[in-house]
Order: sequence, then structure tokens, then C-alpha cells
Amino acid sequence: MKPRTISLTVNGHQRSAEAEPRLTLLDFLRDQLNVTGAHMGCEHGVCGACPVLLDGEPVRACLMFAVQAEGKSITTVEGLLGEDGEPSPLQEAFRDAHALQCGYCTPGMLIAAAALLADNPDPGEDQIREAIGGNICRCTGYVQIIEAIKLAAKQENEEARP
Repeated sequence: MKPRTISLTVNGHQRSAEAEPRLTLLDFLRDQLNVTGAHMGCEHGVCGACPVLLDGEPVRACLMFAVQAEGKSITTVEGLLGEDGEPSPLQEAFRDAHALQCGYCTPGMLIAAAALLADNPDPGEDQIREAIGGNICRCTGYVQIIEAIKLAAKQENEEARP
């Protein structure tokens, strides 16, 4: 099959590149656009290392073809940074709660947490566990990750109060 040009918005910037129809969105982002925050893990959609937000909804970039993202908006972990390039409150909460060790699962966890907090600014522990349930972490035992998401929600809710 011959390559085709794919145009999409990645982290707020219009991007275009050629891709063969069988190329995954993950490989397109990493290899064609040099956006490397989403990690390759299992290549089967079960580890949670590769999620990105597609029009605001989390998807496994290893299970989606790049051509399916034509005209869509993609947010990767790099897109969670503030406009000034500083870490977002969610990223700061992960740091402050020691919610990362090796860091391999961190982009997927941050994407899952960002999607959760966008839909539910005050999630309970069960909701947090469900939101990150598809992301495997072999280092932290998840406790600090859950604490980080609670901390981010608390801080964002305090900032939103008048």
C-alpha cells in the first residue's frame, strides 16, 4: 500500500506527515513526528504504556492506525505541560506524591488521570482505581499513583474555589 499524508493536531499544533495505512498511531507519533512521550510496551493494548487523548478521550495508540486519526486532535503526555512549559498540577502531584519510579508507566498513568479529572474533578478512590486499571505499573504498587491523583484533584478544586 502506498503512503498517504496524514494531518492532525498534536498538542495544539497542526502536524502532517506521510504514513503507510498499516502504521500505528503510536509509531506515527514517535517515528514520523518525533513525539516520544507515549511508550511502546506490549503492542497488544493491555499494558497502558501508550495512551493518548484523541479528541479528549483516552485511546491506546498501539491499537489505532495513524490514518484513523486524520483530522483529529491528539494530546500526548507532552501536551499536559502548562503553556509556559512548566509541569501541570497533575504532573507536580505525581512528583510530590512520589508516584513514579522507573517512569515507564507514567505517561499512560498521567493520560488516564487527566481524562478522569476532566470528566470528574473530585473522584473517589474506586473511580481512580477504575480509571488507571488498564495501566500496568511494576514499581510503585499504585498507592502513590492513587495518592497523586487525589492530591491533584484536591489542589485543582481548591484553586477553583473563589
